[in-house]
Amino acid sequence: MTEESTPTSGTDTTRSGRTPTVIHEGLPTQLPDIDPDETHDWLDSFDALIDERGRERARYVMLRLLERAREMSVGVPALRSTDYINTIPPEREPWFPGDEEAERRIRAFIRWNAAVMVSSANRKGLEVGGHIATYQSSASLYEVGFNHFFRGKDHPGGGDQIYIQGHASPGIYARAFLEGRLTEEQLYHFRQEVQHGPHAGLSSYPHPRLMPEFWEFPTVSMGLTGINSIYQARFNRYLANRGIKDTGEQRVWAFLGDGEMAEPESLGAIRIAAREELDNLTWVINCNLQQLDGPVTGNGKIIQELEANFRGAGWNVIKVVWGREWDDLLARDVDGVLVNRMNSTPDGAFQTYSVESGAYIRDSFFGSDPRLTKMVEHMTDDQIRKLPRGGHDYRKVYAAFDSATKHVGQPTVILAKTIKGWTIDALEGKNATHQMKKLTQDDIKKFRDRLYLPISDRDLERSYEETGAAPFFHPGADSHEIQYMLDRRKQLGGSLPKRVTRAKSLTLPGDDVYAELKQGSGKHSIATTMAVVRLLKDWMKDPEIGQRIVPIAPDEYRTFGMDAMFPSAKVYNPAGQKYESVDRKLLLSYKESAQGQMLHEGISEAGAMASATAAGSAYATHGEHMIPFYIFYSMFGFQRTGDSIWAMADQLSRGFLVGATAGRTTLTGEGLQHADGHSPLLASTNPAVVHYDPAFAYEISHIMKSGLERMYGEDAENVIFYLTVYNEPVSQPKEPDDVDVEGILKGIHHVQSAEGEGPRAQLLASGVGFPWIQEAQRILAEDWGVRADTWSVTSWNELARDGAAAEEWNLLHPGESPRTPYVADKLQAVTGPVVAVSDYMRAVPLQIARWVPGDYRVLGADGFGFADTRPAARRFFHIDAQSVVVQTLQALADAGQISRDKVEEAFARYRIDDPTATAGVKQEGGDA
Repeated sequence: MTEESTPTSGTDTTRSGRTPTVIHEGLPTQLPDIDPDETHDWLDSFDALIDERGRERARYVMLRLLERAREMSVGVPALRSTDYINTIPPEREPWFPGDEEAERRIRAFIRWNAAVMVSSANRKGLEVGGHIATYQSSASLYEVGFNHFFRGKDHPGGGDQIYIQGHASPGIYARAFLEGRLTEEQLYHFRQEVQHGPHAGLSSYPHPRLMPEFWEFPTVSMGLTGINSIYQARFNRYLANRGIKDTGEQRVWAFLGDGEMAEPESLGAIRIAAREELDNLTWVINCNLQQLDGPVTGNGKIIQELEANFRGAGWNVIKVVWGREWDDLLARDVDGVLVNRMNSTPDGAFQTYSVESGAYIRDSFFGSDPRLTKMVEHMTDDQIRKLPRGGHDYRKVYAAFDSATKHVGQPTVILAKTIKGWTIDALEGKNATHQMKKLTQDDIKKFRDRLYLPISDRDLERSYEETGAAPFFHPGADSHEIQYMLDRRKQLGGSLPKRVTRAKSLTLPGDDVYAELKQGSGKHSIATTMAVVRLLKDWMKDPEIGQRIVPIAPDEYRTFGMDAMFPSAKVYNPAGQKYESVDRKLLLSYKESAQGQMLHEGISEAGAMASATAAGSAYATHGEHMIPFYIFYSMFGFQRTGDSIWAMADQLSRGFLVGATAGRTTLTGEGLQHADGHSPLLASTNPAVVHYDPAFAYEISHIMKSGLERMYGEDAENVIFYLTVYNEPVSQPKEPDDVDVEGILKGIHHVQSAEGEGPRAQLLASGVGFPWIQEAQRILAEDWGVRADTWSVTSWNELARDGAAAEEWNLLHPGESPRTPYVADKLQAVTGPVVAVSDYMRAVPLQIARWVPGDYRVLGADGFGFADTRPAARRFFHIDAQSVVVQTLQALADAGQISRDKVEEAFARYRIDDPTATAGVKQEGGDA
C-alpha cells in the first residue's frame, strides 16, 4: 500500500471495505471528514434506497440532489451529460404564439421547392449537383427562427447575424421565392451563375461575393462557421464595450451539422465563447446522425458526445431529442426503463429505425424489456414508426429557441435530433442520401402526397415533358400562408438573409502622417516591420480613423515591437484586468481593459483570422467601418489559415494582413517551420488579396495609404492588402524627389542607374533582397566593369496580374490595339540581361517571366528553410550579392559581352557553392 492510499483516522470505507477513490470526477473526497458518523448515515441511506427501490430510482434521486446542490450554490461539478431526452420537459414548454397549421403549410411549400430546385439542376444535360437532404432534415429549425426569432436589418436593434449551413441553401432560396425576393426563373437557374446572364442564376452555397445583396456569411467550408460565429459574437461585444455601436439587441445564430463537428475549427474555440460569456450566441446543431458516407458515430451517441464537450467548456446545452408524441411514453416510464433504453441505444440503430417498419421498431427497440413492450401495446405499428425526432417538432424547437434567447451568462447550443432527408421517402435516413440529387417522377409524387400539395399528376407530367423537372409551387401572393410569412418577417425587421452596406464614408488621414517614413532612417537601420508599426501608431492617433483600427495578433505583439501600445491602447478583455500585472511598475506594462483596442488572440492564428474577418466586414454587418490590422509570422498566415483568408475574401471583408518576419532566410535561427519562402505565391491564388513586398519605408507609406484609399475611400473595393515585411534592420533611404508613386503601386520602379561605360545589366529585387542587388551593383562596377541598374519590385503578384489582364483584354478585343503589360513597358528600353532575386522561391519572380523583354534570370530560396545566420542561408540558396554577381556575369557571357573566364573567376573567388565561406560574416539584429 502506498503512502498516498494509507487509510487515516476517520476515513470512510465502501461496502467492500475499500477506501474510496481520492478524487472521483472532480469531487474533492480527500478533504477531512469532520463528522464520519453523519457521513455513514447518508451512505447507509443511499445503500438502502438502492436495495429497496433499485438503481434507476437511486440514479434519479442523485440527479435531483445534484440539481438542488447547484440551485443552493453548493460547489459540486456539473454532469458531463444528461439523459438522452429533451432538456426542456413538457411542463416547462412555453405557449406557442404562431399559427401552427399555416407554418406547417409554409414548410411544405419550402420543402417542395427546395427539393425540386436541386432535382431540376440535375436534369439530363445539366447535372450541376446540389444537396436535397440537409434542408429537409433542418426545415423546422430554420422556420421556427424565420417566423419567430431572427431579427432583420430593419429591426431597431440592428438585426441578427445568421450563419446558414451551406448545404441547406436550397431551402433558403425556396423561402425567398415565396417572399417574392427571387423569381421562378432564378430557381430554375440554381448553380448556373453565368450562362443565363448577370444575376439570372443562384450560387451553390452562401457566397456573399457572388450574391452580395443576399448572403452575408460564407459557410460551406466545413468548420469555419463555428469559429467565425464565435468571434463575430465576440466582436459584437467589442464594438459595444468600446462605445462604437450598441449591439445589445443583436444575436448571432449559427447552424451547423453534427458531422461538421469533427472539424477542429468547429470545437476549437468554444471555450472562448464561454470564457467571455457570449450569451449573444446560439448554435443550432442539426444532429441527423449522418455525414457524407454514413453515420457520424454509429457505435456511439453524437448528441451525448457533443453535450459533454459543450458542458465541459461552459456552454448552456439544450437537447431537443424527441417529438411531442414521446411525452406520453416518457410519462409512463415510472421506473426509467425507457430512458435507459434511449441512453443505451447507439446512433447506428436509431438511423436504422428511421427506415424500418413499426413492427421492426416494436421488436428491436421496445421488445428488449417486457416493461417497454407493455408501454406501447396500445399503439399500432404505424404509430410507432411515426414517433418523431425532436428537431421536426415545431413546438419543441420553439421552446429551445425561446429558452436560448432568454439565457444569460453563457452561449447556448441546441442539439436537435433529426432525420436526414425527412419527408422524402426515397432519401430518408439512407447512407447515400447526401449524394442523392435526383428524384424520379414516382419519388416526386410520393413527396407531393406526403406534403399534401395541390399539384395533379397531369401537371407533374406536363412539367417533366416541358422542362425535364417538376414544377415549382407558389400558393399565390394573396394566400393566407404568404401573407402570414411576410407579416412575421415585417414584425421581425425584414427578410433574411440580406446583406446591406450602410457605413458612412471616412475622412482619411492627410499626407502629413506619412512624412516621417519618407524621411528615411538617417544613420540608423530599421526593419520594414518597424516602419509598418510606426505608421500604424500614427494612424491610431488620427481623430477620424484611430478608434476604428483593430490591431490583432496571435500572442506576438512583443515580437513585432508593439508592446509600447499596451499602456495606451490596452488589450481587450471584457472582464477588464482583475489582477496586478507582474510588470505593473514598468513603463510598458501589460494592461487589459474592457475598452481595450488590441485583440490579443493567444496562440491561435485561426482565431485571429476570425477576428479580422469580423472586423473587416463590420461596414456591412454593423454599418461601421472598422480597419483590421492583423500582424503575424508570415509562415503562419496563408500556409496555416489560407482557407480562412479565402472565406474572408468571400465575405467581402477588408483590411490589412501583415506577414512579419517574412522571407526564407531573414528570420534567422528559427528554422524550417518558420522560414517563409512562398507566402506571396499562396497569396496570388486569392483574387481579393493585393500583395506587396516593400523594400523601403517610403514605399510602405505609399502602399498603406493606397490600401486605406482603396478599401475605405469613396469608391471602396472589396480587397485585402497583404504586406510582407522583415525583421532585419537595414538603412532606409529618403524618398527621392522624383519618386515613381505609380510604379510603387503597380509593382516596379527604378531606383538607381549605373554610370560609366561597359556591359550593362538590370537587377530586380523585392523586400529584404534589395540590399543584395545594391551590393551586387557595387561589386559588378568595381571588380568587373559591369554597369547595373537597380529596380525595386514592390509586387511580383500585381505585375503578373497586370500581365494576365492585358493578355485577356487582347484576347477579347482582337480588332483593337493590343495592350502591353506594365512590366514590359517599364523594361522595354533597358539594356542587358535582367536578373531577379528575392527571399522567396524562384516561382515568385518567375510569375512575370513571360512579359520581361530579353534574357531573364531568376534566383530564389527554393527548398526547406533551416537554422543558421542570414549570410550562411543566403549563400546556401545562392541569393546573396555574390550569387547575383555570378549570375549577372554568366548572363553577360552567354550573350557574348564578356569572357566566360570571368564567370569562372568570380565563381572561384566568391565560393557561392560553399556556405562555410560565410562562417566569419557577422549579422545585425532583428533576431526572433
